[in-house]
Formats: sequence, C-alpha cells, structure tokens
Amino acid sequence: MKLKCLPDDFRVIELTDRPTHGRGSFAIYRLTKQSLGTPEAMDAILRRWNLARQQVSYGGLKDRHAVTEQFVTIKNGPRNDLSQTNLELNYLGQTERPFDAADITGNRFEIVMRSMADAEIASAEQALSDVAVNGVPNYFDDQRFGSLGQSGEFIAVPWCRGDYERALWLALADPNEHDRPDDRKEKQLLRDRWRDWLGLKTDMPRGSRRSIVTFLVDHPTDFRRALALMRSDLRGLWLSAFQSAVWNRLLAESLRDLCRSEQLFDVAFGERPSPFFRSLDEDQRRDLLELRLPLPSARLKLEAGPLFDRLHRVLAEFALEPRAMRVKFPRDAFFSKGQRAAIYVPANVQHQCDPDELYEDRNKLTLSFDLPRGSYATILIKRLTEVA
Repeated sequence: MKLKCLPDDFRVIELTDRPTHGRGSFAIYRLTKQSLGTPEAMDAILRRWNLARQQVSYGGLKDRHAVTEQFVTIKNGPRNDLSQTNLELNYLGQTERPFDAADITGNRFEIVMRSMADAEIASAEQALSDVAVNGVPNYFDDQRFGSLGQSGEFIAVPWCRGDYERALWLALADPNEHDRPDDRKEKQLLRDRWRDWLGLKTDMPRGSRRSIVTFLVDHPTDFRRALALMRSDLRGLWLSAFQSAVWNRLLAESLRDLCRSEQLFDVAFGERPSPFFRSLDEDQRRDLLELRLPLPSARLKLEAGPLFDRLHRVLAEFALEPRAMRVKFPRDAFFSKGQRAAIYVPANVQHQCDPDELYEDRNKLTLSFDLPRGSYATILIKRLTEVA
C-alpha cells in the first residue's frame, strides 16, 4: 500500500504538565518548526542568538517531516520571539530549571493519509479496530537510525569493542542517504585518502570534519581522542541508535516467543524488518501490556531466564556479549538506563474518511490520537497500512 502525504499532513504537539511562566533564570519557549529536525533547529537558534550549546535544553527530538510544536528552555535567554525560515520560537515566560524529557507526558498527533483506495480505507479501519484493543509494538522507528550509513554498521559497535579507528571512519566517512552534496564530497575525499591527514587538511574546506583531520595531523593514530572531539550530542545519538536497534530486536524475539506464528507478520522499517501482531488472546494481551523491556547495556544485570537468553542471542548478531555493551572512553558517553513498554495503545483516537480533494477518485483518512512519551506515531501508521 502506497500513500501520498504532504508536509502539512503531519502535525505533532508536545504534551506537558510543566508550567510555562513564573520566575527563574531559564526562558521557556514554544518551538514550531517544519522541514527541520530538532538538532538542526537548535543549531539555527544558537547561531542566530550567539548562544552556547549548554545553555539550551529541550525534551525530545521531533521529526523533520512534520509540523511540530515542542518546548525549549534557554538559560538567560532573550525575552522575545524568533522567526526565520521553517521555525518560530515564541517566548512564554521564565522558569526555575531547564525543560527536559522527564517533563513530557506524551505527544498529540494529527495525520492525514492521502490517495487511498476504498479497499485500503477498509483495511486501515479494520487494523485500527484491532489496535484499539491489542495495541502496537512499541518499536523505535526509522527516525532513530538516521546515523546508520550505507555500511549498515552502527558506530557504537566498534566503539564498544575499542576499535576507535573504525568508529571514527564510520562517523566521518560512511555515506548516508541524508547527506547533503557538500557532505558527500567530503566523505568521498576521506574514504579515498584516509590516513593522509596532512593532504586532507590542505584540501578539505573548513568545518567539523576538517577539525578532526587537523588533530590527526599532529596525532596520526590517536583515534580514541579524535572520536572524543566529536560533538557530545552526536556521540549520544550514535549510542542511542545502537541501543534502540538492540531493544527492537529484543522486542522482536519476545513477540516471537509470546505469539503464535499465524498472529505475526513482518513489517519493513528501521534497520531491518520486524514482527507485528494481530488478534491477541486475552492472556497474550495482558502479558504484553504488562511487559517492560530494559534498555540494554553492560550495566543491566539479568538473572538466567528467557529475557537473558534473548539478549544474548541478539547481541551475538553483533559479536558482542552484554558485558561488552559499554564505551570506556570518553567518560561523558554512556548508554541510557531504564525500561520501555513493549507495546502501546493509542489514546483519544478519532478518525474520519473523506474524498481526497487533491487526488481524484481517491480517499483521505484523517487521524488524531495521543501517544506516550517516546512512542512513534509512524509505527502506528505502518500497522494501519500493512496488508497482513
């Protein structure tokens, strides 16, 4: 099933109980953006207001392919609005501490699915009825894996093994479908002349990659410190991408163990296809609603049992053991700790089918729903559009 969507067809509104006015040294804003990821929007704000990165805090990474609203705090930030291409920053007041992910209660989504045939509408509505009862696997979706390049290797895997040169090569030179033309040229140059640091410094334009190369001119094999020179938020994204992939595979293994084969069907997304379910029985539904899977890392201590066995099977695919899922350097880099619900059931679901004004003789399906913090609406859309 193929759908046509426009940028305005995806809207995300961050839900929070956090007060947005009062006293304090942190200015709080509502950020509205389109065609920009949250990191790109933050970069634009930092440049425009000449701010240090550590002054800015926000709750989550919102998709560049949607119109989104989220909250941002800036320590000693300007008490005025900011407007430029693709983003609006509206000053709301002052607060005593920075806004972060713990303040988010969820996200509200408004999505228009376009150019749908009658049979596709019927299939989506049937799937929506099943989802309302049984929920959807709470996978991390494609947005989480934007750092995964054409090699298919996660930067965090050689990093965990202590192979800092391979990790740095992946970070600097591995082609990525999201690369801009200038990025593609720089990465090609790095691939062609890796370890020719002096020549690369001469021929590369000024920028973050050239800064790393400049360090390597004087320290040609110190890949460990070179990797540590990369932006800390980028390094965090690399770790999150790998941890999310391991968690997804852990959930996939759990679903295969808890569901019958006829209840499962694979959907392609993320870094590889994974199983979804339909028509759960009462015991399965209860077990999955109660299931919380830990975010994997070396800090996780599991006793012998099914979850222990699943995690070992998953990490063996990366030639790692659970105790090796950690990075030794630098000290500011580490995998997150916590648990994540195995499935989610969307709340406040409403849908409406109408003729599509943009595509003749086709339909549109308008959906609105709330999801818990950290859950992906695109996973729900994949469930509604997959013909099982």
